[in-house]
Amino acid sequence: METFKLEVDGDGIALATFDVPGKSMNTIGPKVIEELGEIVEKISSDDAIKGLVITSGKQSGFCAGADLEGLGGSMAPSAGSDQEAALRDAFERAFALNRTLREMETCGKPVAAAINGLALGGGLEIALACHYRIAANDNPKLQLGLPEAKVGLLPGGGGTQRLPRLMGAQVAAPFLLQGKSMKAEEAKGLGVIHETAPTAELVAKAKEWVKANPNAKAPWDMPKFRIPGGGPESPMGRQVFSVGPAMIAKETWGNYPAQKHILSCVYEGLSVPMDNAIRIESRYFLKTMMTPEAKGMVRTLFLSMQALSKGASRPAGVAPYEINKVAVIGAGLMGAGIAYVQAKAGIETILLDMKQEAAEKGVAYSKRILDKDVSRGKITQEKADEILARIKPTTNYDDAKGVDLVVEAVFENPEIKAKVTEQIEAQLGEEAVMGTNTSTLPITGLAKASKRPENFIGIHFFSPVERMGLVEIIMGEQTTQETLAKTIDYVLKIRKTPVAVADHRGFYTSRVFGTYPQEGMTMLTEGIAPAIIENVGRMAGMPMGPLEVSDSVGIDTMLKIGRESAKVAGKSYDDDPVGELVAWIVESQGRVGRKDGKGFYDYNDKGKPERIWPGLTDKFDLTVEECPPEMKQELIKRFLYRQCVEVARCFEEGVITDARDADIGSILAWGFAPYSGGVCSFMDMKVGIKTFVAECDRLADAYGDRFRPNDLLRDMAAKGETFYSRFPPAEKEAEAA
Repeated sequence: METFKLEVDGDGIALATFDVPGKSMNTIGPKVIEELGEIVEKISSDDAIKGLVITSGKQSGFCAGADLEGLGGSMAPSAGSDQEAALRDAFERAFALNRTLREMETCGKPVAAAINGLALGGGLEIALACHYRIAANDNPKLQLGLPEAKVGLLPGGGGTQRLPRLMGAQVAAPFLLQGKSMKAEEAKGLGVIHETAPTAELVAKAKEWVKANPNAKAPWDMPKFRIPGGGPESPMGRQVFSVGPAMIAKETWGNYPAQKHILSCVYEGLSVPMDNAIRIESRYFLKTMMTPEAKGMVRTLFLSMQALSKGASRPAGVAPYEINKVAVIGAGLMGAGIAYVQAKAGIETILLDMKQEAAEKGVAYSKRILDKDVSRGKITQEKADEILARIKPTTNYDDAKGVDLVVEAVFENPEIKAKVTEQIEAQLGEEAVMGTNTSTLPITGLAKASKRPENFIGIHFFSPVERMGLVEIIMGEQTTQETLAKTIDYVLKIRKTPVAVADHRGFYTSRVFGTYPQEGMTMLTEGIAPAIIENVGRMAGMPMGPLEVSDSVGIDTMLKIGRESAKVAGKSYDDDPVGELVAWIVESQGRVGRKDGKGFYDYNDKGKPERIWPGLTDKFDLTVEECPPEMKQELIKRFLYRQCVEVARCFEEGVITDARDADIGSILAWGFAPYSGGVCSFMDMKVGIKTFVAECDRLADAYGDRFRPNDLLRDMAAKGETFYSRFPPAEKEAEAA
């Protein structure tokens, strides 16, 4: 066998060591399922074998779940005229793991799992199908969980049936619906595992149990088994399954099929014996796999994220660049956050500011985060002190000598940035990268202050830096591929996901993101009630309503950017209805957003929105105060299509060239409807390019040319192309992945 090593000891106990060749972590693909079936057949038919222990040969853990890259193709129904037969065939492939695990569970011999590290998804499902589970208590990275819901799927190896039978449907809900994971002790308390032991003792203890329990059966195969808390028709069950759909609707706005299918799967499965229950699960698994939401989320949030996080977009042929020392200029909120993530990644950090007090304040930001982590037991005080010691607060540019890279994070002012660039470059070696953190200012313009524009690049972080996973890298006209490669090395070292774009005012993320609050404010000027605007924005899948987003960004900041952008375009921002609204609320009403406690919302002293500001009606008469379903769908289209049209313009102008980058950037940077898999997946799969173009023309006729599809979209529609076929990863990127 390729993926398992099978040995039988003198007591007749078989040890199956799971070890997929060429991979740092075990994953489940067709070959694994096939060979696991061979093992089950052998232990079932060989009287000399008394039982089975399954463990992992990987130090990294037990099993990380399904090989999602190969899974989609292997599960998809084959094309052809006999769709019923194709679906039956697809079901059989989807049911293969469930069938094998059930055969193992009912083989008549005891089976134990020795779990040495993380067991996620199908990895946990293999363990759950064993009669006994023992996990390492000396591995801090050990996790047990079913994270499928996070990428739009549902567990397909019995997880939706065995977990609630172990702990009850209500207790299992967050593990199934949210993908929550558990540590070893928590799992033991919930009955998911039976025992913990040091890693070195796992296999021996598992074998002892197998020898002592020759007649082991799963609890649900015992005559007196009862579901903890009761089944679907029990008083508790009726309560759980009557309230559950409403709670899911509240949390997902109906946008995530997986959660709805998981709940149905649990309800139906707990009403029947296990053999029928797992068939129900496989049907829902296949049904979910076929949705555009699952396809988009798996591709973007798992496969593309993995590829980019390993440097797939890094230019080929450039030697790896060691990042040991970095200067951050500007110790404000952004600079302080950048300093923290660098120090945490082991990088010596020079934190520069005009005043020592400001630089010290920037270090205090890191200390607050670390103190909180220590108090919660996430890290030791020694480790926290070690991280903090890597940050040196200073006002002296001489301290930056010998840095490998600079991140300038001062105010969004070209003159200030130019002065800082001149000062810091005097300290830099020939190889060092000069990076500027900006969300809107064109990089080519800022690079004019540099004596080495080929080493100058945009490094756009998002706030709060320690929580946001994306970094947008912006190439100036003279930035070299070598500088891009070095910057990607830096971003990977601080454990962020890089996307690379070309220079343009607003670049990719800020430019497209701005269309969402802009559309919300346009609706407000049309007389649509702000509560409708905000709720429909969330229903569309956005993390906040557009008016709350405006408050978070800063309405005064939007006013400044709007006026500057309009000036560049030869227009007057204040003559536009939205520009007039923004100027009124900032300059006449003195409301600038969350940072000042008042904007479109009124905020409490903790910065939480309390209510939409009633004074908005002083500016506009509300003509739309009811939102029937057809209007809701129209407003949702306006929010999502407006963003997507701008993305298409970015592609046409060469600002972004890779559909994968566009999708990941849209979700990680501004939270575009994650259920869709991102902007390109939304257009490609959720809507379809031809339909999208036709709808955009209709919206443009009704609401304005901002919705009008560009030539690129029309050409793609005519040729039957998608963004992923027209703008796939470049060959060098594919090779790097």
